[in-house]
Amino acid sequence: MPKKQTTIHVCGLEVPVTNPDKIYFPAAGYTKLDVVQYYLEVSEGALAGAGGRPLVMKRYVNGIAAEAFYQKRAPTSRPPWIDTVTLRFPSGRKAEELVLRNAAQLVWIANLGCIELHVHPVRAEELEHPDELRIDLDPVPGVPWDQVRQVAYETRAVLAELGLIGYPKTSGSRGMHINVRIATNWSFDQVRQAALAIAREVERRNPGIATSRWWKEERQGVFLDYNQNAKDRTTAAAYSVRPVEDARVSMPLSWEEVATADPRDFNIKTAPARFREVGYIHAPMELQHGDLGAALELSAKQAVEGAVDAPWPPHFAKSGDEPPRVQPSKRRRSSMPLVEIGRAKKKEDALAGLERWKLRHPEIVGFLEPADILVDTMRGRSSAWTRIRVNLQHVPEEQRPAQEELDPNYDVRSEWAGVDWAEES
Repeated sequence: MPKKQTTIHVCGLEVPVTNPDKIYFPAAGYTKLDVVQYYLEVSEGALAGAGGRPLVMKRYVNGIAAEAFYQKRAPTSRPPWIDTVTLRFPSGRKAEELVLRNAAQLVWIANLGCIELHVHPVRAEELEHPDELRIDLDPVPGVPWDQVRQVAYETRAVLAELGLIGYPKTSGSRGMHINVRIATNWSFDQVRQAALAIAREVERRNPGIATSRWWKEERQGVFLDYNQNAKDRTTAAAYSVRPVEDARVSMPLSWEEVATADPRDFNIKTAPARFREVGYIHAPMELQHGDLGAALELSAKQAVEGAVDAPWPPHFAKSGDEPPRVQPSKRRRSSMPLVEIGRAKKKEDALAGLERWKLRHPEIVGFLEPADILVDTMRGRSSAWTRIRVNLQHVPEEQRPAQEELDPNYDVRSEWAGVDWAEES
């Protein structure tokens, strides 16, 4: 039988939406058409946040409950009114990525299952010099939203002292993003260097509450992810829908709103009304051209005091003064007693393995704190898989269980077999 289809008339174009009743968010019952209509209602804001920037496609073709895959290269079969730009990556490869310019293109990618808007911090016209410094506040498990707020305000203060203006938005999950519009005078490495200096200064002023530590097992409180500023890294743009059960969106806020805002309040059903009421409240950011000079001076001062480069993402070339790129638990003298529980293609399977492990060791469960459960999303070539580890630091040494066979034990080598959607499709 022919597939059901509807047509959206927008920007003088007819954009087909196939299977509009397909469920994208099972718990909330939201469909593909609900996502399309959401992006139409907030298109002005979504394009302000994501428009004109290269976009990585993360496709949830069967909704958030099914496996998603990354697709850097724009589909070869696409309408002539779809814009693209060619990017070169640290690996030496290149890809023709999508660039959103209008609401019709928003509808087109939503029809392909692109629930999220993952964009680079550069404009299509200037690919080697970011116009945005990004501070991603990522709380470890168990950290309350109030602490994220506190770190956000502390970050704002550090930025102000460096002559920079930050604009906050909910991440659409548990954290917060602070974007800083900057002049296009600096390289990716310099922007990352400035972000690292800011993260370390916030950590220095707020030990135990904020951290710049890259390895999860060393983090406490809210992690300021400086590596979001490395080349080829993308983040969810303003008004981007996120793949969580209640279909939350990444909502721009004023600093006054940060004090009372709850990320659960902003989803694809509530956000359009807010947008009609207040519009794109980060519009003043677009007029900023921040100077990173003071932040880079802070970085130089930290280096004189003994700070070295911090770890980069795994696929980047190692810098000259970067510390060993291996997690502390695997170093010869580790201070973190970790055991790995399991690896799975699906997160729920990995979590099920964790529950089985807890049943085998009920005597230690009471010692564990939320941050001791390390759930890592690992990137394969085309999709993600989940690893779970447990930090036994709060368990008396004589009661710590030994490393066991992984349960489940997903063969991660399978991630590197077959078609490379992320780099080859």
